[in-house]
Amino acid sequence: MYDILIKNGIIYDGDGGKPYAGSVAISEDKIAAVGALDGAEGVIEIDAHGMAIAPGFINMLSHAQIGLLVDGRSQSDIRQGVTLEVMGEGMAAMGPLNDAMKADRRVQAFLPDANYDISWTTLGEYLDHVAGRGISCNVASFTSASVVRVNVLGHVSRAPDAGELARMQALVRQAMEEGALGISSSLIYAPDCYAGTDELIALAKVVGEYNGMYISHVRSEGSRFLEAVDELIRIAREGGCAAEIYHLKASGKDYWGKMDGAIARVEQARAAGLAISADMYTYTASGTSVASNIPGWAHEGGRSALLARLRDPQARARIKQDMAVKNGEWESHLAAAGAENILLVSFKRDDMKPLMGKTLAEVAAMRGQPADEVLLDLVLEDEANPSAVYFKMSEDNIRKQIRVPWVSFCSDSPSLAPEGVFLKSSTHPRAYGNFARLIEKYVVNERIIPLEEAIYRLTMLAATNLKIQKRGALRDGYYADVVVFDPAAVHEHTTFQDAHRYATGMSHVFVNGVQVLKDGEHTGAKPGMVVRGPGWKG
Repeated sequence: MYDILIKNGIIYDGDGGKPYAGSVAISEDKIAAVGALDGAEGVIEIDAHGMAIAPGFINMLSHAQIGLLVDGRSQSDIRQGVTLEVMGEGMAAMGPLNDAMKADRRVQAFLPDANYDISWTTLGEYLDHVAGRGISCNVASFTSASVVRVNVLGHVSRAPDAGELARMQALVRQAMEEGALGISSSLIYAPDCYAGTDELIALAKVVGEYNGMYISHVRSEGSRFLEAVDELIRIAREGGCAAEIYHLKASGKDYWGKMDGAIARVEQARAAGLAISADMYTYTASGTSVASNIPGWAHEGGRSALLARLRDPQARARIKQDMAVKNGEWESHLAAAGAENILLVSFKRDDMKPLMGKTLAEVAAMRGQPADEVLLDLVLEDEANPSAVYFKMSEDNIRKQIRVPWVSFCSDSPSLAPEGVFLKSSTHPRAYGNFARLIEKYVVNERIIPLEEAIYRLTMLAATNLKIQKRGALRDGYYADVVVFDPAAVHEHTTFQDAHRYATGMSHVFVNGVQVLKDGEHTGAKPGMVVRGPGWKG
């Protein structure tokens, strides 16, 4: 007698092979059997007749790190079948932190209205803390090059000396032994952009000692996109580790044609034996802070220094000049997208929240000022907290990337709920719809790839790249992260103007053998645990 028997379904085991009829049995937190299972019985039985049974999905770039402290149910992702949130991009990585970093963390753009206490210092302590509070999903994380840089150097734009670099490497080593998956960078943002290639290679070498991954928002997604891909490949080669491109995209119409070259470069590196991969979200709009339009030099010294420069007429004039250059050293979203294609989605100040849902062009018209002046004023007035959606990518490239077999999937967003503090700001619809959109639009309707391949890339491909053990497949002895759904019923309801809307179509979701979604509704269960990387010394 099994604890749970999910019977009479169509099994997509995560390996990418053809689906087959069968059942999945669960005992405690593990998968006990997969296959025909004739005559098997379960204490709880679910008839999945005609529905897909698959491993839980892995979100390769999640910003759930704050939202899970507010609400551990992870509803917007659980309702899409996501059972593992992989966090830690750039300065969003939650450790290691020093006291100054902890103070700065209380003001952040992803969930500007969230309040939370910081009782941890290292990344491992954060992961234990969030899991200990109770979460419905599993969590894993990278540490980041920027976090260890700021921990040692502060927000300065210079190379570390030998002693400082050794201290940074020691912090990376500690994070790896606490279970980090590897190290991330986010090189279009400050302070990440202050790091040179040699510095990143030195940190990647530590990751390579533990069989971890270097994962990066590459230094350019526009005019220098191909050079940025080359840099990532070099870091992987000289660092002796696997590498992945965060949210693969060519950003800005002038650069859409560079996608073919980027894919070709990765293919060449893979053919040469390097473990290079990428992930993506399924929308033609990106989402990030409004302050990211401002060149990196203006961020040196941190948030207070940035705001001071925005008040200084001479510095402000230089910032505007740099932002206006389309193919310059700093890639401005404003120059690439245009004010009419920048949708404002969150502010911290209550009196600025009425601007949410308006484009930068609309706000500039309301204020009777040029768009670049208004952009800087919004950052200054909201103390660097506004965020926006930028419409800059190509639908043709989305389809092209989905066809690439080494690309997995991410939301690049928090996991939210249409209630409480989450409703004080809008968000990018990828938070509620990214995985549902993949299945509904690109698998079922457009048939870009078959469902078995989509599930493989949502599960086993991601788990294999991350060196995660006993997850990502329906196999005996693997953790029972399982989803049950009718592919034809999966539907994305979220929109750019009405983002806080759950996807539908997932019937049942299990995390570590516990049902967190039943008949499409959250059960309130919180069985999630920390998933450790390959260097864990537990």
